[in-house]
Amino acid sequence: MNKGDSIILFDNKDIRRYWNADEEIWYFSIIDIIQALTKSSSPRRYWSDLKIKLKSEGSQVYEKIVRLKLFANDGKKRETDCLSTEDLLRLIQSVPSPNAEPFKIWLARVGYERIEETEDPQLSIDRAMKTYLRKGYSNEWINQRLKSIEVRKELTDEWNKRGVDGNYEFALLTDEISLAWAGLSVKSYKKFKNLRKQNLRDNMTNLELVLNMLAEATTSEISKKKLPNGFVESIVIARQGGKVAGVARQEIEKKTGENVVTRKNAKDILAEKKFHNEIE
Repeated sequence: MNKGDSIILFDNKDIRRYWNADEEIWYFSIIDIIQALTKSSSPRRYWSDLKIKLKSEGSQVYEKIVRLKLFANDGKKRETDCLSTEDLLRLIQSVPSPNAEPFKIWLARVGYERIEETEDPQLSIDRAMKTYLRKGYSNEWINQRLKSIEVRKELTDEWNKRGVDGNYEFALLTDEISLAWAGLSVKSYKKFKNLRKQNLRDNMTNLELVLNMLAEATTSEISKKKLPNGFVESIVIARQGGKVAGVARQEIEKKTGENVVTRKNAKDILAEKKFHNEIE
C-alpha cells in the first residue's frame, strides 16, 4: 500500500489525512473530524463514547474503522482511528452539528482534489499557494516555501535511490541535517518555537527557510556525487550538507549581530506582516 500523510484545514481546524495510492482513497483522522464538527473540549472522550455506541448498534461504520500511523501532537507517529471519505459521510449522520452540511461539501471537494493533482501536479502547487495566501503569508515567504517543498522532494528521491528505508530513516537523516546547520534536532527546534503538531517549515522565517533549503539541497548534491550505500553512509552526507548551511548561518550572524534561528513561529510572522501592512 503506497501512502502519504498530510494536514488540511476545515474551518481553521487541522485535519490529518492519509492517502492510499493503490485504492486512490483519502483516510481522515476521526478525532480531528470530531473536534472540528463538535468543538468538543474532549474529542477523544466524545469519540470513545460514540465508538462504543456504534459497536453496540452493530453499525457497519464501526467495522470500517482502520488504524493508521499519523503524526501526533508530540511529533511522533501514532496509530489513529481513521475512516475513508465514504464512511465518514455515514459517521457524520451520528454527530449532531451545524457544521455537518458544510463539512460534507468540503469532504467531497478534498476527496476529488488528489485525483486531479495526480493528473496535473501543478494543481497541488496552486492549492498550496492559495492556502498560504489565505493564512496571510507574504508572497516572498510563499515562494520560498514552495521552493523548499521542491528541494525536499529532490532530497527524499535521492535518499530512496541510495537505499534509505522509509519515513523513519528519513526523519533521522533530517535530524542530522538540522543539528548540523541549526544546532537543534527537529523536535527541539519545534519545542524552541513552541510548536506541537504544526509543520516546522511553515513556522520558519524567510532566512531560516533559505538556510534549511541550502542544507537539504547541498546534502542532495553531495549524495549524487559520492553515491552513499544505505542509511549509515547517508548520515555522513547529511552532516556534511547541514554543515555547509551551518557555516553560512554563522557568517550571517557575525555580520548582522542577530540569531538566525529564532523563536518566531507562524503566529509571530503573520502578526509582523499585518503590522507592516498597517503602517505602510
